[in-house]
Amino acid sequence: MSAHFLRLIAGSAIAAALTGCAAPSSSSIMDGYGPQPNLPEPKTSLLPTVNIAPAKGWPVGVMPIPAAGLKVQAFARGLEHPRWLYVLPNGDVLVAETDAPPKPDDSKGLKGKIAKLVMKRAGSSHPSANRISLLRDTNGDGVADQKTAFLQNLNSPFGMALAGNMLYVANTDALMRFPYQDGAAQINASGIKVLDLPAGALNHHWTKNVIANPAGTKLYITVGSNSNVAENGFDKEAGRALIMEFDIASGKARPFAAGLRNPNGMGWQPQSGALWTVVNERDELGNDLVPDYMTSVKDDAFYGWPYSYYGQHVDTRVEPQNPELVARAIKPDYALGNHTASLGLVFYAAELMPQYRGGALIGQHGSWNRKPHSGYKVIFVPFRNGQPSGTPQDVLTGFLSDQGDAFGRPVGVAVDFSGAILVADDVGDIIWRVSPLAQKLMKAK
Repeated sequence: MSAHFLRLIAGSAIAAALTGCAAPSSSSIMDGYGPQPNLPEPKTSLLPTVNIAPAKGWPVGVMPIPAAGLKVQAFARGLEHPRWLYVLPNGDVLVAETDAPPKPDDSKGLKGKIAKLVMKRAGSSHPSANRISLLRDTNGDGVADQKTAFLQNLNSPFGMALAGNMLYVANTDALMRFPYQDGAAQINASGIKVLDLPAGALNHHWTKNVIANPAGTKLYITVGSNSNVAENGFDKEAGRALIMEFDIASGKARPFAAGLRNPNGMGWQPQSGALWTVVNERDELGNDLVPDYMTSVKDDAFYGWPYSYYGQHVDTRVEPQNPELVARAIKPDYALGNHTASLGLVFYAAELMPQYRGGALIGQHGSWNRKPHSGYKVIFVPFRNGQPSGTPQDVLTGFLSDQGDAFGRPVGVAVDFSGAILVADDVGDIIWRVSPLAQKLMKAK
């Protein structure tokens, strides 16, 4: 068989995948939400379901749609692929303008080529700005009127956390530490690497998030898997699919919880004080498997990946299996829909919008491998006594056009100094701000 013929076969397969030949789901997307999601029989095929919402950006005069009683405005425009947000104690907002680093081994083979085309069509194809910018609203009108390059020459930065007078930044390959002074518009000091993080030429899930505990003594770092279900070999998964705990005083790190395919957002639940995370689950088991989820994170717990999903449902694609680990696998607390790519997480502890107090706000980046699309919105999950209680509520929608194009894609979610909700939109290159229809102007400190 000639190389030309093989290229034709591969090209035809990619074209078939990108045109989305698989049948659509006959189930409601809501079947994949809640503490007891519906888990149908898995469906496998040679090529994954691909149903991309092409990234278009926002037409003039079009904006996302907030929930009743709320309004939305652009807090900042003209950013370069804004992914993650962090609000400093003085009200300044940090935004990671970032994209995937070079990872040549991640695009090898047919599925790798498909994945590369998917990411390009979905709006993730340009070089990373490798920058954290500072946004400041000096007159309290809900629009940033100052923007400075706070940190530059980073390496696909994502998570940020302030502990004491040190700002920690999670690059794709390392946790970095920078000195911070209140009110500073930029940091010129060279960062100090405090912890290596898994990366390299094969770096499937490149985003690394970091959060400090309330005492500011420990940091928790998310590291996603290097594959869908360890198909690249278990040796490529060393130090991955877990949350690390880093002790600031000693500089020592340890695995805190494992079996989490791609954890991203983290937050401390206000009522229980427990650490929670949102996790992107595995693909290629059909439109309706496996739901992404959020869960409390227990010390030394195992959450299934890659051997099982949603507790102890064995994934037969994984060889060799590990029955002992499957027996330990903890069922997540709350499903967030199939293939919704839930990334952002923040618990609402402000007073401005009491209807959200104590619950979780979640940025759903949106599916690329489900028919019909799922996610592409910001939702709220109410909590009671430290646990999810009730069905999810839409907070910000309208990111998809009626034709299935992506005007924007929500990623990181934060709460600003006044209690308004900030949403990073990495396709629209905008930070959206959601607040009540009637709100007093409040200046940053």
